[in-house]
Amino acid sequence: MAWIDQHCHLPAGAEGRQLAEEARAAGVERLITVGTGIEGSREMIALAGEIEGVWATAGVHPHDAKDGIDGLEELLSSPGVVAVGECGLDFHYDHSPRRTQVDMFARQIGLAHRHDLPLMIHSRSAWPETFEVLDREGVPERLVFHCFSGGTAELEQCLARGALVSFSGIITFARADELRAAVAACPLDCLLVETDSPYLAPVPHRGKPNRPALVPLVGAAVATVKGVPVHEVEAAVWKTSSVMYGLGEA
Repeated sequence: MAWIDQHCHLPAGAEGRQLAEEARAAGVERLITVGTGIEGSREMIALAGEIEGVWATAGVHPHDAKDGIDGLEELLSSPGVVAVGECGLDFHYDHSPRRTQVDMFARQIGLAHRHDLPLMIHSRSAWPETFEVLDREGVPERLVFHCFSGGTAELEQCLARGALVSFSGIITFARADELRAAVAACPLDCLLVETDSPYLAPVPHRGKPNRPALVPLVGAAVATVKGVPVHEVEAAVWKTSSVMYGLGEA
C-alpha cells in the first residue's frame, strides 16, 4: 500500500520529474497532475507520458474560463488522461466573468459525460451555483470536489450527489475547525487527499512551496481527526482513488 496525491500541479520538465521522484521516495506512488488550461493540460499530459506513476487531467480552470475551451476535447483521448478538470466556479476572485465561468463549467460537465471520465471540480464562494449547474447538466457518475473548503452542510450536498471529497493541507491550519468538522463527518470511503502543490503546504511547512511528497502529512491529519490508524486512511484512499481514476489497485 502507498499514498496517492490526487491533485497536484507539477512543473514541466526536469523539476517535475524531480518532484515525482522525491514523492516516490516518501511513499507517494501515484500522482495526478492537473491541467488548468489548454496549453497547461498539454504540458501535464506530456509529463505524465514521461514519468511512471503519474497521470494527467485536462481542463480549464474557472480563472481561465474567459479563454474558452476550444481544443480541450481532443486532449481527453490522450494516453494518461484520467479526468476532466479542474473546472468549476470561483466567485471569490472572479478572474473570468461569472456567466462565462458557468458556461465553460457546463460544457466541461458535458465532456465528462461524453467521454465517460471523472469530473474534477473547483468551487470557491460559489456553492449554490456549483450545485445548480451540476444538477441542471446532470451529475457525472464519477466526480470529486478538490481542495474542499466547505463545512458539513456543503459536505452533505456533495455526498448527496455521489461525489468524492478531497482534503488538502488546509485541514492542518489552526483556524480550520469547520473544515476539520467536515473531515470528521465524511465517510472514509468518500474521502481523498491531495496537496494542490505548489500551494497550501501543510503544517509545519506552511508558507513554503508545497510538493507531492507532503501528502502523507495530510493523510495523517485526516487520521487524527477521525481517530483511526493512518494505515486505514492510506488503504481507503488508495482503493477509492484507484477506482475513481481507473488505475487498478496493484
